[in-house]
Amino acid sequence: MLLIRGGALLLAALLGTGCTSGNPRYDGGKAHHRPAGFVNTDPTVNVGNIPLHEILLRRLRGDFKPQLEPDGGYAAFTRAWTLPIDRVRLAQPDARAQITWLGHASMLLQVAGQNILIDPQLADHAGPHPWLSAKRRVPAPLAATELPRIDLVLISHNHYDHLDESTIAGLTAAGQRPRYLVPLGVGAWFTERGIANVTEMDWWDSIDLGPLRVHFTPSQHWSKRSPFDTNATLWGGFALEIGAGSPTWRFLYTGDTGYSADFREIRRRLGPVDYLAVPIGAYLPRDFMRPQHVNPDDAVQIAVDVEAKAGIGVHWGTFELTQEAFDAPPRDLAAALGARRLPADRLAAFRHGETRVIGPDLPVGK
Repeated sequence: MLLIRGGALLLAALLGTGCTSGNPRYDGGKAHHRPAGFVNTDPTVNVGNIPLHEILLRRLRGDFKPQLEPDGGYAAFTRAWTLPIDRVRLAQPDARAQITWLGHASMLLQVAGQNILIDPQLADHAGPHPWLSAKRRVPAPLAATELPRIDLVLISHNHYDHLDESTIAGLTAAGQRPRYLVPLGVGAWFTERGIANVTEMDWWDSIDLGPLRVHFTPSQHWSKRSPFDTNATLWGGFALEIGAGSPTWRFLYTGDTGYSADFREIRRRLGPVDYLAVPIGAYLPRDFMRPQHVNPDDAVQIAVDVEAKAGIGVHWGTFELTQEAFDAPPRDLAAALGARRLPADRLAAFRHGETRVIGPDLPVGK
């Protein structure tokens, strides 16, 4: 979610940035391509073109801010849902796959000798300007300059809470020169900032990077960074596979998404998922969020659809984005798992900065 803050839309309009004139990557043979941009697998789900007056009305009535504080307040929530980063463990991971939640949708996946940063957003706000953006309530567990060596960065789409300029700048300032995998159209953002080694991907594109095979997968969402570029760039998720034959270990990050048939198709094409990262937050009010953001019940259904053995719930408890309280997603997730009689750890809610082992030994070259 990005310019769902009405003031940010006005600011971008005043600045006059982001004008587009068609889709230079248009391929008429692909159903999700359009001459001016992209659509969802179900083209009738068009969540990006929301009238400005509706955004402003919803903002005024409080649709984009929690209606209640978490139990005990934000300070208590931060204490309960934060762990100190284990810097030694991040700098010297063992052969087992491990993941660290950095807040919101940001993750550090360490697998097969590769350090993979996903949708890095470590700023104190999500938006084009601090006073017109979603406020970060739980501090980032580390700064971009404190990250270990990063080999690969995955960007799911161009919304400000997933593609953050200050975080990318911090990586560059620290001397990091990772490879970036981004959706179609997002490469220009990096080129404008002098960042090289960027590969754009369309849905179902695959690329082999050493022991990893990376697929860009569809999701039901949208893209936008100004009033003039709605759905001009693509959005999606990433599936990572380690192992050229059998058994193959498979990780899926859905990206931001509403619930759709895309996940059954991902399972059909790629096989069952060993570890899933799926949003569980930013889901209220439901009439507005349903097409673009799953709730915990939808997230559990996605886990069922892709036959995920285990997973992490992301996209919650960090930024003031939507109506639900910061501590509601873990409660709603537990209820959704219980309603399906699934194990409580099938999808886990991590604490900010927490690292967990998520896979078996996966040495480089497997």
